[in-house]
Amino acid sequence: MSLNPAMLAIRFLLELVAIASFGIYGWRAFDSPWKFLLVVLLPLVAAAAWGTFAVPDDPSRSGEAPVPVPGLIRLVVELAVLGGGAVALWAASLSRWALISVIVLVIYQALAYDRVLWLVKA
Repeated sequence: MSLNPAMLAIRFLLELVAIASFGIYGWRAFDSPWKFLLVVLLPLVAAAAWGTFAVPDDPSRSGEAPVPVPGLIRLVVELAVLGGGAVALWAASLSRWALISVIVLVIYQALAYDRVLWLVKA
């Protein structure tokens, strides 16, 4: 599996958008003092899941896996975080941004089919 720097950059931007989206959801969805906690806590949970569960020797990451998981589990984590970011935008009443996020995510996954296949087989 080759690593295209442009694809890595797109995935990094998708990660940032998804993590920020959880914070936006925490801010907009709750009209109470809890929103101050959720705006920090939700992105931290998403980032922790993203950084913790990894496939050993994944060439798109450092190769290290704090908690080694099979490729299929990593794919589920990625889709949960990236797709969850779009769901968070939708739930925060930002449907246009949610749709854009989903479109970019689907295009990215289609273009990164070799990585998806590698994760399914790993």
